[in-house]
Parts: sequence; structure tokens; C-alpha cells
Amino acid sequence: MASSLELALLYLVAAVLSVAACRSLKLPPMLGYLAAGVLIGPNALALARDSVGVQYLAEFGVVFLMFVIGLEFNLPKLRSMRTLVFGLGLSQVSLTIAAAVAGNALLAWGLALVGRPWGLGWQSAIALGAALAMSSTAIVVKMMAERIELETPHGRRVMGVLLFQDLAVVPLLVLIPALGESAGDMTRALLFAGLKAAVLLTLLLVGGQRVMRWWLTLVARGRSEELFILNLLFVTLGLAWLTEHAGLSLALGAFIAGMLIAETEYKHQVETDIRPFHDVLLGLFFITIGMKLDWRAIWDQWVVVAAMTVLPVLFKFGLVTLLARVFGAPAGVALRTGLYLAQAGEFGFVLLALATQSQLLPERLQSPVLASMVLSMLATPLLIVYSNRIVMRLAASDWLLQSVALTSIATKAIHAEAHVIICGYGRSGQNLAQLLSTEQIPYVALDLDPDRVRQAAAAGQNVVFGDAARLQSLMAAGLARATAVVISYHDTPSALKILRLVREHAPTVPVIVRTLDDSDLEPLQAAGATEVVPEAIEGSLMMASHVLALVGVPMRRVIRLVQDQRDARYGLLRGYFHGADDDTVEELQQRRLQSVTLSESSASLGRTIVEQALTELQVQVVSLRRAHGNVVHPDDALVLAAGDTLVLSGRPETLARAEARLLRG
Repeated sequence: MASSLELALLYLVAAVLSVAACRSLKLPPMLGYLAAGVLIGPNALALARDSVGVQYLAEFGVVFLMFVIGLEFNLPKLRSMRTLVFGLGLSQVSLTIAAAVAGNALLAWGLALVGRPWGLGWQSAIALGAALAMSSTAIVVKMMAERIELETPHGRRVMGVLLFQDLAVVPLLVLIPALGESAGDMTRALLFAGLKAAVLLTLLLVGGQRVMRWWLTLVARGRSEELFILNLLFVTLGLAWLTEHAGLSLALGAFIAGMLIAETEYKHQVETDIRPFHDVLLGLFFITIGMKLDWRAIWDQWVVVAAMTVLPVLFKFGLVTLLARVFGAPAGVALRTGLYLAQAGEFGFVLLALATQSQLLPERLQSPVLASMVLSMLATPLLIVYSNRIVMRLAASDWLLQSVALTSIATKAIHAEAHVIICGYGRSGQNLAQLLSTEQIPYVALDLDPDRVRQAAAAGQNVVFGDAARLQSLMAAGLARATAVVISYHDTPSALKILRLVREHAPTVPVIVRTLDDSDLEPLQAAGATEVVPEAIEGSLMMASHVLALVGVPMRRVIRLVQDQRDARYGLLRGYFHGADDDTVEELQQRRLQSVTLSESSASLGRTIVEQALTELQVQVVSLRRAHGNVVHPDDALVLAAGDTLVLSGRPETLARAEARLLRG
């Protein structure tokens, strides 16, 4: 019999190894936890037993999962997506449960005709249908974020359905235990539970937010991170205990706690503090779920497992696709929405565990159902990765719609020459566009927010709906003719994808990337970013310049100090153009910028930049402007021509030698 410490170490080793393996395979950690549970569980290596203590600790994982869902519950967001949430989402969950009940009745009737009992009542069918109705928020949202699809038409629909599924778990946590009662008791239990939930929710939500804000402010005044985290655990588990003793569930109380904190100014701090508890305990929950999986039963019932894997996936795919079409989605968008939501989800395991505790699911079906859910989740990354190919085969019109979208981009950009492509038209992108317009520099902006695109286009701004992370959109926006590409939103995976596309198809076009800080500076520069502009650094430099000026430091020295800091980070800003008043000894030792224009008689004409061997002089070519006005990336293999203007960076004496080499040889 293993001690408590040995069991804890076993769970930790299993979790670490499984999550590391999933990370290397680019799979969600949840699948690793499930696999670890299967391996160490009583039905495989039998290294650990599914003890009551571990089960109770694992329940805290569900508690913190529901707390995070409550924390993300946002009424304005819910109102803006109400058609997708309460239209598409409600229809999907309701019809999936209804189909499970109808399918169970049909199966029971068919087996009765051949004299074989089925033994699964309508209550069990509701519980099973509710579990199968859930989709994996963790897998789908992660993959959509990586593929830059959260704001696409199908992405918004997927998020609407997932949001309703998260909300639907709350009443289902009340409903499923009541289904385990007898017919008369079930009605009374449901009515009583509904009444208690309504009273509790009313009391907590009417005056609870004011009390919660007052309490958190009181705790925050203590200026103790330890005290704040302890209080957070107390509030979460305290409300969970309250709802459990009211005859409801632990998870409902945690959801309410999250909702109360969501409306306070402490929401973001709470999200950061609760994340470690949420991740660790939820991982433990999935390990205990995996321990219930009996591979021998799966081997003996592989036909049942295969059927329970394929049929629900096909049904959910067809149902969601049909509903998306009913709610106005084009065929391609509807098919993608169906593919992304076809799998089982983490809340399905929560509801399945609750159904098992309520004796609604026979033991003979537990392992096949668990296995089918895990297999469907394993198939999700493949369905998403190959979604475009699948949709193209199933909907010929999707290709036409994509062509129309690309045509609209090309129409906007067809007359643009030496223009700037702005990827993302948020606040930064719009400010840049205004400055470019002031200087009469043409631009084309790509954005995935249809409302923003519609309003900006109506105002006469050159912005179109398009995904900048797709090569087709960039080429339609005139990438080959562009002067520069600007990635104005801070999303490093997306920026790296755009950089790769630009470097492959337009290597001479400079790319400027905006980031929050300089933590991703090196990967972005290695991927080919001409410059990376970190907001945090720029803000700190501006603040420092104001402070230095106010405390009496001469303005010229302030500017020089700030410039020195920029020199360490920005290649294009390393140095400055020389002026008549820059002749002090200190200034003569600093790097500066100098423009050199090549004439018809220059010695460097017809030769590449690398052949000039400027690096031997410790001189860098910062940028190059062609005779026709196009600014290009100073690639070493670029052949110089008459009228080209090179911007050089170096010390005064080396710049003079570099200029002489370029002009006279």
C-alpha cells in the first residue's frame, strides 16, 4: 500500500511526463493527463488506486474550472453574441440531448423486438446526451488562436456555441443528480433544486457584487499577495461549500464566485492568481477520469467503442452544420463550424462522472463511453488541420466565396503602388493609417472584425476584410508591390506566420512588428522582422524623458540618453543624421546616419551590396530607396543602380570611407 507522499509523487511524475509528451506532439495537455490516468490506473499498471481522497481532491479541479468560467462570464459580450449563444448554442445542446433520448428509445424498441433487454432509461439517455453535447473548449480555442481564426465568421460561431455549452453546465449540474431519483421524487427534487438555485442566485447576485467588491478592496489594502491568494481560495471554496450544503453542487458555488468577481476591478489579478490551482487540480481530475478507463473492456467491445466514437461525431457535425445554415451561415462557414465542434469536451467528463455517481450510467458502458470521448478529442486536431480540404470537397461554393473575398481585397489594392500593408486595423493600425494619409502614402489594411471593417470602409478608409496570416490575402493586397508590411497587433504566433509568408514570397519587403514588450524580440528578428517595436519600452522611454527633463537634465542630454537606449534595440534608429551643431567630442564618437545617392558614374553600379564589403568598415546599410521611390529591404544580393539612395549607419570616419568606396571605388 503506497503512502500519501508516494501517491503524490506518482501523480506528479505521471503528469509531468504526459504533459511533456503532449507538448512535444503539439497536443492539448488534457489528453496527456487522461493517458497518464489510464497507465497508472487499476486497469493497466495498477500503480495507483482511485481512492476517495483523490476523488475529492480532483473535484476541486472542477470547482476551479467552473470558477474560471464564471470569471469569464461577461454580460456585454453575451449580449453582443446573443443570437449565436442562445440561438445556435441552445439549439445544438437541446437537439443533441433530444436525439440521445430518441436514439435510446429507438434502440430499446429494436432490441425488444428480438427479445433482448436494453436497460437504459430516458433519464440515463438525458445524462449521456448532455455529456456528448459538450465540445472541447481547451482544444478548439487553443487551435483557433494558433491559426488566427477567433475573429473569423466560423470562429465567432464556434465561440458562441462553446460559451452556451459552458453556461449549460450550470443547470445540468443540478439536473443530473435529480434524474437519479425515482419518478415522484425526481419532480420534487428538480422543483426544490430549481427554487433553491433561484433564491441563492438572487441573493448572491443582487447584493453579492457590492459585498464582494468591498471585501476584496479591504483585503487588497493589506498589500499582501499571500493574503490576497488565501482570501481568493476562501471565497471560492466557501461559496462552493455553501451551495453544496444547500443541496446543490460544489461547482455551482464556484461559478457564482467567479461571476461576482468578474464585475470587480480585481478580475485580471484574480485570473493570474487562480491559474496555477486551476491547472494543477484540473489535471488531477483528468487523471482520475483516465483511471476509470478499462482497456480490456474496450478490447472486448471495440465495435461498440468504434460506433460510439464515429456516430456522435458525425451526428454533431451534421447537426451543427445544419443549424449554422439555418442561422444564416454560408455553406463553407457552416461546415467549418460543424467540424470544429464535432468532438467531446472536458465538461462531458464532468457530467459523465456525475452521471456515474448518480447511478445513471451502467458499469458496462462507462469504459466504452469514456474511450469514445477520448478518441473523438484525439481526432480533433486532425479535423481542424484538414478542415479546408474537407470543406472544399463538400462545398464547391466555398471556393467561390473565398474567391469573392480575395477579389474585394484585390479591387482595393489594384491601383496601389509602393503602398504599406497594415495587418490589423485596431487603434495602432488606425493611427498609422492616419499618419500615412497625412503624408499621402497609400496603404491597404486587412482586418478580421467585420463590424470594424464595415464602419471604417463606410468612412472612406482603405480597409478590407481579410486574414493577413493567409498568403492569398497578402498577395491580393499587393504584397509584391508593397513598400512595407506592418503587423500592428500583438500576437507573436500570427506575426511569425506572416513573416514566414513575406520572406518566402517578397523577401525584399521590410516588415515592422508591434509587440507588448521585448520578450519575443529575438524570435521575431530571426524570422525576418526588419524592426520590432515594443510598446512597453517606448512607454518607459517617454516616461523617463519627461522625468529627466523635469528634474533639470538638459534637453539635449535627455534626447541623447533616450537615443542610446533605442540604439540597443532598433536597427533603423541606430544613429542619427549629422547636423551642424553635432561637433562635440562625445558626439563625434557616436554612430550616425548618412544618405549616399549613387550617380551614373558611381563605381558601385551593377554590383551587389555584399560586394562593397561595407561590414569591414563597420558600416551597416540600414535602408535603400530605389530611383523610382520604392524603399526596399537592403538584401546583400541586391544589385545597385543609378539613383539608388543608401542610408548608412556608422561612425563619422568609417562613413566617409564607405561613401568614397561606393562613389569612387
